[in-house]
Amino acid sequence: MFLSLGACIASYAQRRECFNGGWLLHVGDLPAQEAMSALCDESGWERVTLPRAWNEDEAFARPCATLSDTVMWYRRHFRVDDLSMVRYVEFEGVRQGCDVYLNGHLLGGSENGVMAFGLNLTPHVRMGDNVLAVRVDSDWDYEDRTPGLQPTELDAGAAKTPLQGAGTGGVRFQWNNKNFNANYGGMVKNVWLHTCPTLHQTLPLFSNLGTTGVYVYGTDYDVAGGGVTVHAETQVVNAGAAARRFVLEVAVEDAEGREVARFQGGTPCTLAAGDTAVVRAQHRLEGVQWWSWGFGYLYTVRTRLLDATAGEGPVDEVATVTGFRKTAFGEGKVWLNDRVTLVHGFAQRTSNEWPGVGMSVPAWLSDYTNRLMVEAGGNLVRWMHVTPWKQDVESCDRVGLMQAMPAGDAEKDAKGAQWEQRKMLMRDAIIYMRNNPSIIFYECGNESISPEHMAEMLAIRDRYDPHGGRAMGSREMLDIDSAEYGGEMLYINKSAKHPMWAMEYCRDEGLRLYWDQWSHPYHAEGYGPLYRGADASAYNRNQDQLALEHVARWNEFWQERPGTGRRVNSGGVKIIFSDTNTHARGEVGYRTSGLTDAMRLPKDSYWVHQVMWDGWVEPERPRTHIIGHWNYPEGTVKPVYVVSSAESVELRINGRSLGQGRRSEHFVFTFDSVDYEPGTLIATGYDGAGEAVAGDTLVTVGEPVRMVLTAQTSPLGFQANGADMALVQVEVVDAQGRRCPLDNRLVRFTLEGEAEWRGGIAVRRDTTGGEWPFQGGDNPFGNYVLSQELPVECGVNRALLRSTATAGDIVLKAEADGLPPTTLTLRTIDPATVAGHSLPLYLERGPTPLTPSYTDSKRSLAIASVEAGSNGADAQRSFDDNELSEWRSDGVGENAWVTYQLAEPGRVDEVCLKLTGWRNRCYPLALYAGDVKVWEGLTYASLGYVHIPIDQPVEASTLTVRMLGPSVGSAQFGDTKELAGGQAAELDRYISANGKVELRIVEIDILQWL
Repeated sequence: MFLSLGACIASYAQRRECFNGGWLLHVGDLPAQEAMSALCDESGWERVTLPRAWNEDEAFARPCATLSDTVMWYRRHFRVDDLSMVRYVEFEGVRQGCDVYLNGHLLGGSENGVMAFGLNLTPHVRMGDNVLAVRVDSDWDYEDRTPGLQPTELDAGAAKTPLQGAGTGGVRFQWNNKNFNANYGGMVKNVWLHTCPTLHQTLPLFSNLGTTGVYVYGTDYDVAGGGVTVHAETQVVNAGAAARRFVLEVAVEDAEGREVARFQGGTPCTLAAGDTAVVRAQHRLEGVQWWSWGFGYLYTVRTRLLDATAGEGPVDEVATVTGFRKTAFGEGKVWLNDRVTLVHGFAQRTSNEWPGVGMSVPAWLSDYTNRLMVEAGGNLVRWMHVTPWKQDVESCDRVGLMQAMPAGDAEKDAKGAQWEQRKMLMRDAIIYMRNNPSIIFYECGNESISPEHMAEMLAIRDRYDPHGGRAMGSREMLDIDSAEYGGEMLYINKSAKHPMWAMEYCRDEGLRLYWDQWSHPYHAEGYGPLYRGADASAYNRNQDQLALEHVARWNEFWQERPGTGRRVNSGGVKIIFSDTNTHARGEVGYRTSGLTDAMRLPKDSYWVHQVMWDGWVEPERPRTHIIGHWNYPEGTVKPVYVVSSAESVELRINGRSLGQGRRSEHFVFTFDSVDYEPGTLIATGYDGAGEAVAGDTLVTVGEPVRMVLTAQTSPLGFQANGADMALVQVEVVDAQGRRCPLDNRLVRFTLEGEAEWRGGIAVRRDTTGGEWPFQGGDNPFGNYVLSQELPVECGVNRALLRSTATAGDIVLKAEADGLPPTTLTLRTIDPATVAGHSLPLYLERGPTPLTPSYTDSKRSLAIASVEAGSNGADAQRSFDDNELSEWRSDGVGENAWVTYQLAEPGRVDEVCLKLTGWRNRCYPLALYAGDVKVWEGLTYASLGYVHIPIDQPVEASTLTVRMLGPSVGSAQFGDTKELAGGQAAELDRYISANGKVELRIVEIDILQWL
């Protein structure tokens, strides 16, 4: 279900105008006096509509680290016929540093390359023609040039500066990094012009302007009853020459534009000329629709200043689009609207980019990507390393996708000026984004930060967003209680305190092009180039194996979900959703870890995640998916993999049952050695009572007979503004209109009319024998970016068209050998016809259920005391709820034991252990419940915990773990390293000395099944 929001999805709706059109671009530096002059010769400048990167042609055509950087200038003329108003310009972000001039006067600028900033145009605006000129430097090694805010001024919160800065000058920004922050340079985000009366509400743009804008939040939530106390506070400035007397009025409108409340802030406020004040109002609102996962319900809160002297109508009005939701964090869990949710989603590069255009896409395409994340079962996107674009933040509001919002960093803590840069960015981002309900987590580090730094970040949050219901934390932070959430990059962490969720698990890569080893182009699992001279099988997977790997990794989180004991895991986000133009390890120059390719075409893993993630904690809507296709050469014998949330799965081929599949990784059902025969393959999932609950079907598709061209455009229409886009899909189908899964033919496109071809992407396989065609040049991988020849992959591909600034017809023709040509006709519309309208809300999942999201399946047996064969004083570390501590025996075999005294006798059904070196060591152990040996064997390698079920459980008062010999090595997960150097954790580095019997326990959970 979709619902269109009546008010514009943005703040300041009544007094701001889009300033994206009519810009001129000159690539290369010019003398400032020339470039900012009204007399500048613009004859050689390119006319562009923002947002637009100067190097957009390189997006995906070049590896991230080789994206070009340079200096460029942008200019825009605009006319002013009234000087009585106050005017500001708002830039949503410029990469990297910029200086802004108005009519030859330097106004200020920005240097962090990420965050929005504003400037006051009023002192230098003149009647008639005005010229805004922006010099942008996108240098990869850009250094801070200005003194900026000192730490004491930041804490005071009242400083204003002409330029942002870190305090010293000559310091690089930590996040201007070639691995993860693709350098699309220039004015790559939206620009807005604000025209305000002299008495007006400020903008939430702290750097340069020093202002904080409107803050809307809720308290006293009654989720079941639908009630909340709505608070609105707004910063007001009197830029006039005389004192003003006014009253704050607030109106709340629901998503259909109906006013549901109107209230005032009490007695009038008198504000002297030049002064600033914060005024407040509150009201109890009933019948509230809560913002939720997949239910992006939003309200418009209009804050108005009513003239209390003249008795006239509103002097100023700001429309803030927001939503109301209740959050809580503790006991290792996350609550949204009083319901526990397991985090399952994606660590997406903040650039969220597309081939041929980079990050600068229209808002509806942001909605398209982010809605796909929700429809895949994702409930949270963790933007990586740098603050997300406001457009993406607002998009997540609309589609109901929770967000983790970072400031800016690399993969380590920072010191000195670089730490001040990060603090200022976090401050600015919080002020700018604090009304967006989808932001649930503030992330102050992509690697653990010091307790002192965490305290500083918490203080910033508490100052500027004390009521937003957002947790402040960092990656890692496993032993720092002041952090309100944590979790490692790859590993499974559990906690009984603040929630732990994995920040970027499963780095494996695989191209959409490769089904499996039995069908064209016959990609054997792991076949591909080395990475830095070492085996890179995990980065060259085919679709079958990539999907199975994703199930295996998620199952490790699933085992530790809420309801499985006192200490639990809160889930994790899989690294990237769509293939990205950032650091890569496989055969192409971009990262292919996505569930979709770069054009957002799903890989099989997309449907697999739908199966596993269709629920808040436990699957609530059963699903089944058959991995792959059913078009193989005669005589093929292969396994068939079915992923299902059912309890059992039966497979039928042409009506004949092949029995039930072998279950593994909880969700995988394998049918070994299936003889291919053309026809219909049906998988049926059954619940525990034997009732069919979910199924899937594959059929053998016929020979290709034609191509089909379709286009997706904005719900508001394809606008002729020079920046809107259409996403065109070409598909090769059989006589019944079914996609041909093995077709990879080249399609030639011809475009006529009012659009620009921006194209798509595909893998060029011109060589054989393991050679990968890195040739250098503008497109070193020859991957068809911007080419008007584009092959389909697995029967389908996509391309982008960008509108011109003139409304009119567009004709796209597709031709391919062996198939008849086909034509698609589109028409762009005048943007003025959709002014004031907004993109629809995505409400498909419905409101937050009031029922529990899980059933307790296990309970932890409390440990009262512990005794160990050696190093007994440290034995409590093995159950201290701190995964950075461990107990280890002394290396002597007879001393390698530990006994736990239970607080009360209980039945021991399962022992869950985190053992040092969990990824690469297997331990020979014996377990005793009381005096009874209940298990003996070798533990397995994992990304965190091993589970040992007891086949014949007994009631006992003690549990003893004894090591029977030296640990054994395992290479199951390889040697994963972070880009910044070093391994991904510390306690996983364990390599035992020859002959030593070292029992090393990080954490133990003794469990009873319910």
